[in-house]
Amino acid sequence: MFGLEKDAGRATVFIVDDMEINRTVLGEIISYMGCAPVLFESGEKAIEELRNRWKSGGKKPQLILTDISMPGMDGYELCRILKGHENTKNIPIIFISAYNESKDIVEGFSHGCEDYITKPFIAEEVQARVGLHLKLYSVTRELKEMNRRLQASVREQLRQMELEKKNFLRALAGIAARSADYDEAAMGRLKDNCRTLAQGMQLSPLFEEKISDTYIDTIELAAPLCDIGNIGIPREILQKKDALTEEDESILREHTLIGAEILEEIRSSSDYNEFIIIAEEIVLCHHEKWDGSGYPRGLKGEEIPLSARIISLMSRYCELIGEENLSAREALSVMEKEAGVRYDPDIYRICCKIFRQLR
Repeated sequence: MFGLEKDAGRATVFIVDDMEINRTVLGEIISYMGCAPVLFESGEKAIEELRNRWKSGGKKPQLILTDISMPGMDGYELCRILKGHENTKNIPIIFISAYNESKDIVEGFSHGCEDYITKPFIAEEVQARVGLHLKLYSVTRELKEMNRRLQASVREQLRQMELEKKNFLRALAGIAARSADYDEAAMGRLKDNCRTLAQGMQLSPLFEEKISDTYIDTIELAAPLCDIGNIGIPREILQKKDALTEEDESILREHTLIGAEILEEIRSSSDYNEFIIIAEEIVLCHHEKWDGSGYPRGLKGEEIPLSARIISLMSRYCELIGEENLSAREALSVMEKEAGVRYDPDIYRICCKIFRQLR
């Protein structure tokens, strides 16, 4: 209906009254104050002018003075329309009326007006009240603009902080990967394949409500952090060529708890952040197994966070086609025996459907 645009120059005041003498006198008072009066004989014409100004990018009024009792659209209806529209609801409205009983004034305020002046009006009173509401309107606009700029600044600072945290985590993940002698290309494959699998799951009625576009982006970013806890595991264990002893295995399993502790420290020092929360789920639970035989908590089935189930399955797939040099079909054949034991069988079936899109 109406549009907002930036005010420039002196304040514009709409005056709406079916009596020409009232419009003329009020117009002179407003002009004397240094404002620009625009006179209308009806509420319909005032609204028509607002529409025209919106279409042409003209200046909107900073204040509206309106009579209440007018043929056709009365002042109450005009006020209701303007206060009911998002783009005009903040324009202050002052009723000027011959109705001077308390109930009439209360009625006026109940329709949303900012002030009420009774006729016959006194020029000094009109000037004082108009001046006050123009000042309040201007201050309110300035405060809203300051608030908008402040919020934009805060959002940008938070964005930068979260970006720095992600970069810090990626750096830690890189250190952990080098300590374990991981292939950087393999980590890239894991990241890309997790995204592809999550996209396939988004199309399934089993998971479509759980996986949003944002979730897919987050899974892709968080996947390489799965073994970030290796940063706290001795390098001689991570790079050991011989079979690991029971003690070695016990120490190695600690990487899930170490990684989760790192992420929890970061999460506790910031506001809610989906990336950190999902990354923490992955780090802590990606070695849990569907049948409950995994670690560190022995979670079973859907007790395991969805993000960790995705990483668990795709880590195994990447291991088979990378370290063991199997073809995609061979890898899926091996994994078929493990579905429902090691990982979510529903996710495995989706993986089988989209495997040609995997790296």
